[in-house]
Amino acid sequence: MCSWFLPFLPSLTLLCHRCWIRKMFATVTLLVFVCLTTTTHADHHHVPCHTHNMTGLMSVMNLKGETKAFGSFTYDSVGRKLRFTSNESHPTDTSLDLDLLMLFDEGIFYEIDIKNHSCEKKKLQMSLHPFDIPDDAKFHSTVTTGSSSIKGEGLKVTIWTGPLTNMKGSYSMSVTMGCLPVSTFYFTETTSFIFSNMDVELEVKDPDLLVVPSVCHGKPVEDTPEGTVSSFLNEFM
Repeated sequence: MCSWFLPFLPSLTLLCHRCWIRKMFATVTLLVFVCLTTTTHADHHHVPCHTHNMTGLMSVMNLKGETKAFGSFTYDSVGRKLRFTSNESHPTDTSLDLDLLMLFDEGIFYEIDIKNHSCEKKKLQMSLHPFDIPDDAKFHSTVTTGSSSIKGEGLKVTIWTGPLTNMKGSYSMSVTMGCLPVSTFYFTETTSFIFSNMDVELEVKDPDLLVVPSVCHGKPVEDTPEGTVSSFLNEFM
C-alpha cells in the first residue's frame, strides 16, 4: 500500500533544509504521486471532520526541495479566517515574503505589507487551504507512522484526497485522528507543493491577527487577470 509514505512527509520537509536530502525528497515526492494515481481505498463510512481553532508553524516546499515559505499561522475554524506570515524568523533564498489574511466566508483576502504601509484586496476564487478537510474529500486510508505496537512511538492518521477546484490538479491530506492536519500535498499541471504543519496549539492565541488592519481599510477589490486564479495555494506558485 503506497499511502504509507504520506505521513512521513513532514519529517522529510524538516530534513530537506540540508542540501544532501533534496534529491531524495524529490524522488519520494514522485513516488507518492505515482502511488496516489494508482491506488484507491474508498470507505463510505468515513466522513471528513473539521479542524479546530489553531495557532502554529507551517512550511511550504516544492518538488526540488526548496523552501517556498516558512512562517506562523492563525486559523479560526468557526469564522473561517486565516492569517499566515512567512519568512520572518527562517528566511531563505527561495522563500517568499508573505503576509496574508484570508476571509473564506467573505470570498476576500488581503496581501499585507505592514512595513511599507500597503495592502492589496483581492477576490478569493478558490477556498481550498491546508488547514481543513474539504466537505467533498474522499477517504483514502488509515496508516500509522512509527510504531503502532510501542506506546508513544506512533501517530495514526487518515489520508483524504480530492480534485482541485478552478484548476487542473489534486490534493492529498494526512490528518490525525483528532482532526489536526499534519501535511497536505497539492499536485498541479505545472508544479507540486507540500504544506506541513508543526507546533500546533488548539487556540487562536492572538485574535487581533484575524482583524483587517487599518492599512487595508477602504481598499477596492482588485481585478483578477484573465486566466488566473486567486487563492491561498496560488500565492506559493
